[in-house]
Amino acid sequence: MSVQTLIRRVKQQYQGDEDRPLGGYLAVLGVYGGVTGGLTVLARSLRITPPTPSITDTALLSLATYKLSRLLTKDAVTSPLRAPFTRYEEPAGDGELMESVRGHGVQHAAGELLTCPFCLAVWVATGLTAGMVFAPRLTRLVCTTLTALALNDGLQLAYDNAKDAGDDS
Repeated sequence: MSVQTLIRRVKQQYQGDEDRPLGGYLAVLGVYGGVTGGLTVLARSLRITPPTPSITDTALLSLATYKLSRLLTKDAVTSPLRAPFTRYEEPAGDGELMESVRGHGVQHAAGELLTCPFCLAVWVATGLTAGMVFAPRLTRLVCTTLTALALNDGLQLAYDNAKDAGDDS
């Protein structure tokens, strides 16, 4: 049995009647592996030893990852970045959009990545963590800004909910 036949069989057994872009997923994973591997090689060649993250940095990275992932995958203003891979469906409230993934193969896999804040968070966290290794002061500033935006979102939503609750009385 050839390798191609084996790959087709595995794909068919996995996806059944659904059209799942396994090759596209492999390409996206390959890019992620290449980027993280390249960053690792760069850090080693520059003899940079990653610092042990503090609890403060971990909290800052967590909130910044949440906000940037949400901003990139749902915000109306960032829709031009997603447009080659998605189709606009409808507003999703609070400045966010609902979009559907389009295309096949890599286009579809990238669309899934770019519309899922949970999926993109791995990439964002990796990028911000790399920033803490290569440019910690700048990355902390960026993370502080994103954290402030995330907390602001929570306050804005709490205000709107309180206002709505007052209108109901």
